[in-house]
Amino acid sequence: MPGHPQGKPAGEACANLTGDLRCRLWGLPERPAFCAGLQPSDEMCGQDRQQAIIWLSALERATRP
Repeated sequence: MPGHPQGKPAGEACANLTGDLRCRLWGLPERPAFCAGLQPSDEMCGQDRQQAIIWLSALERATRP
């Protein structure tokens, strides 16, 4: 994964995020397929950013090796 040669550890921000938390790889062929496969949903996004971060953090914990 670009910016994470050893993989991205759970709980660590992606090295490809800009200062305003947007993906630098959006629309580029280097963007990993698993990123493109993560589709937002009402459950994931919640009512605000804080709820979305809680959901994403739980997903990272559940899928860490």
